[in-house]
Amino acid sequence: MLRDGQDSVLTTQEACDYLRISRPTYLKYVHGGKIKGAKVGKGWKVLKSELNRFLKGEFDNLYPAKPYGLSEKTIREYIRSQKEA
Repeated sequence: MLRDGQDSVLTTQEACDYLRISRPTYLKYVHGGKIKGAKVGKGWKVLKSELNRFLKGEFDNLYPAKPYGLSEKTIREYIRSQKEA
């Protein structure tokens, strides 16, 4: 379970703003496996720590894009905890 300050879940737009890149470029990185994320509904969710890892150049072996790293349950728990706060 995620705690406040530990990590945050970002939407595609928030991730693009954080990285200062375009949406198509971001999605290219997600689909190419350079950024790990989870497909939730029509969009992708990613942890801010994952974006920091990406910025540091710490790439794992490339893998095809798929819901990875964030389970839907984890994301729902985080969203629920934010609403309660």
